Amino acid sequence: MLLNPIISKLAHKLVVLASASPRRREILQTAGLQFEVVPSWFEETLDKDVFKAPYEYALETAKQKALEVARRMPLTHLKIPDLVIGADTIVTIDGMILEKPKDRQDAYRMLSGLSGKEHSVFTGVVIVFCHERERQVDYQLIDFYEETKVKFSALSEEMLWEYINSGEYADKAGGYGIQSLAGMLVEYVHGDYLNVVGFPLNHFCKQLDVIYKGCPSSLSDKSVAISRLKPPSVLVELPSGSTLPQNEVIKEKESQDGRENDGALPLIASGGQPKHTNESNGPKKNELQHMIALMDGFKASKALFVASQMHVFDVLHKRPGLDAAQVAQEISASVKGAESLLEACVSLKLLKCKSGAGQQKPVYKNTDVAKHFLLSDAPFSLLGYIQHCNGTIWPLFSHLHAAVREGVNQHHKAFNQTSENLFEDTVYNSQEAKLRFMKAMHSIAKVTGMAVATAFDLSSFRTACDLGGCTGAMAYEFTKAHPNLSVTVFDLQPVVELSEHFKSQDTDGRVSFIAGDFFKDKLPKADLYILARILHDWSDEKVHLLLSKVADACSPGSAVLISEIFLDESRSGPSRGLLQALSMCEGRQRSAAEYSLLLKNHGFIPADIRLTGNLLDAMLYVKKSPATTPQ
Repeated sequence: MLLNPIISKLAHKLVVLASASPRRREILQTAGLQFEVVPSWFEETLDKDVFKAPYEYALETAKQKALEVARRMPLTHLKIPDLVIGADTIVTIDGMILEKPKDRQDAYRMLSGLSGKEHSVFTGVVIVFCHERERQVDYQLIDFYEETKVKFSALSEEMLWEYINSGEYADKAGGYGIQSLAGMLVEYVHGDYLNVVGFPLNHFCKQLDVIYKGCPSSLSDKSVAISRLKPPSVLVELPSGSTLPQNEVIKEKESQDGRENDGALPLIASGGQPKHTNESNGPKKNELQHMIALMDGFKASKALFVASQMHVFDVLHKRPGLDAAQVAQEISASVKGAESLLEACVSLKLLKCKSGAGQQKPVYKNTDVAKHFLLSDAPFSLLGYIQHCNGTIWPLFSHLHAAVREGVNQHHKAFNQTSENLFEDTVYNSQEAKLRFMKAMHSIAKVTGMAVATAFDLSSFRTACDLGGCTGAMAYEFTKAHPNLSVTVFDLQPVVELSEHFKSQDTDGRVSFIAGDFFKDKLPKADLYILARILHDWSDEKVHLLLSKVADACSPGSAVLISEIFLDESRSGPSRGLLQALSMCEGRQRSAAEYSLLLKNHGFIPADIRLTGNLLDAMLYVKKSPATTPQ
């Protein structure tokens, strides 16, 4: 069957492919489908062990990819897609899932394991239909998978390395692309060839035929799963007003890996019978693991704080391969205590331990995570912020019960100070305290700065003002990313006085500092105003005051860039912002839509919104010209 009879029904719909794969794009383009490509930001970190069959893992990954794009587009692209296609292709052999190799050695491991053997290629596909209902988006999902059998010839070492050295293995499941050089390695293919390339076009067409023509007889027993993320509907409405046959009943069920649905696919077969139901009423394994992770979370945080405070990672950077007794001597700790702390850090994947035959005692080394974020002199060191969490945030959260009961922060209990005096006394009372606070802000800005600075095309702006820019770390990233941009950091006098301690050696004079209070003083003139991690700290009254001042300082065409943690509209994530709100400071966390409304109320119109995948997201809004102002 061909896709052509269905093209007319999709011609005026916004179809989105949630994949950057050039192979999937080419397959769908060849079929005549018109679509946009919006690569998914979903990190493929699902636990493979919880899935009973490999195709279930591929389906769940495809679902998460498609949903991430479907939920992101109204915020980042300011439009709601009609249809989002997510896909994930995996190679399996002997029950083991092979995804994309990390490097040449990983590719060799995969390909040598496939040599002379038959293996399976699974592609899981999820189609998400998006419907706007009463200013909310309702999602409806259909899924299916395809399996193709492939056998490699017996491969010599020379042939293996010749293929690997070609570089073609990169970014391909199982380390090979059948449509290119790897076609020479294949002895036979049983099933859909395009499925091995990356997308089962024939099965996809059959699914669309079912949706628009109601022809369930054309389906194999591998499909079809249909689910609504917003229950409860017995008969699901589909595009163009069509409906499923009466036997396609939608019920909220547990997904195939035993997890609660929460938008997961129930895997209902075409006859309406569920696959892989779990009869047990007891807690699932992953539910228990989730609860334990939550209960033990504070222990992990404190282990990180103490190991950082005792310079464990710096010690092992200078002298990698020390045993517990040697580390204990370096950090002035007991051997028992050092060993317990080191082992805890190994379990947290901050350290790695080597022991075995011929080795009398286990020795420890830093992992890449520790090297990137936990060394004092690392470019993206988070030690300043970790110190702030340990010294300020931890004491506050130890009084969380009182904070929740009273609805106010507990600075007076944690530090024997009023909240009004805490900032002044702690941050501005001594140079040591000032530097400690500024190091915390500096470390976060260093980690997030480039992602925020490169989120948008800012080539039309020549001058920027970073309000509350602290050490200038964010400003330096903006000047690195945009050669024609100069940035003024506007912050309080004590902060500006200490900014010399943090000046980047890479600066070419395009970052300058002006002392002032952005609530009281006139703002420096600029084409672009940057507010990174500012608005969430202040009350609604002060937020409106600050945005009013920014709006007054802006000429038509000037812009404001807001960078914050954007809460999900459903408040299901990211959890960092929601947990941070428990400190009960005078400000509050907001969603992208709430920040957007604030800016619109002050005369700004949207240019773009980006979920960066980093710690902070960003939005760019432009000052209205008089011609666009409603009369």
